[in-house]
Amino acid sequence: MTSSLPVDPVLQLILDLPARRPAPGTPRRLTSLFRTLAQPDPACDAEEIEDQIWALWMSHEDRVAEETMGAAVEAMASGALKQARPLLDHLVDQHPDWAEAWNKRATLAYIENRDRDSLEDIRRTLELEPRHFGAISGFGQICLRNGHLNEARAAFQIALSVNPHLAGLHELLDDLDPQLLMLH
Repeated sequence: MTSSLPVDPVLQLILDLPARRPAPGTPRRLTSLFRTLAQPDPACDAEEIEDQIWALWMSHEDRVAEETMGAAVEAMASGALKQARPLLDHLVDQHPDWAEAWNKRATLAYIENRDRDSLEDIRRTLELEPRHFGAISGFGQICLRNGHLNEARAAFQIALSVNPHLAGLHELLDDLDPQLLMLH
């Protein structure tokens, strides 16, 4: 049984990933970081590369926006979801081209079981940053939670094509193996 959740528009963005480019203004340095990260055995530690990518995604030229993002992330981490929401709403209103603001708001919506809202914010994240393996993985999690197993499998595989070092996704994919699912 699957829900009537509108996953197709986001899935199409994910499937079109190879043909899409990040929004203008995305730090150019990300391109070389992603190229290195996609290697099975990168020259640098994969976790370090991931940390650099996340740091670039989280950074913003507007210091106040960056501080607001920090406050929202801290609120989410401490479970103060009601405090995080207006901060993230403000960030996407004031900085609609900041992919990570949309991604963090998508994460908050996911935590709050607002999957439709999360999907919409994931869509916006991926329009701005098609390589956002966090958003792609989040889409997969929403699909999983709502019984869209094929879409979840596709999303996890694509996230791993961007970042093959996401160990948890390898395990999820093993659990989603069609032959194993038929045995249950």
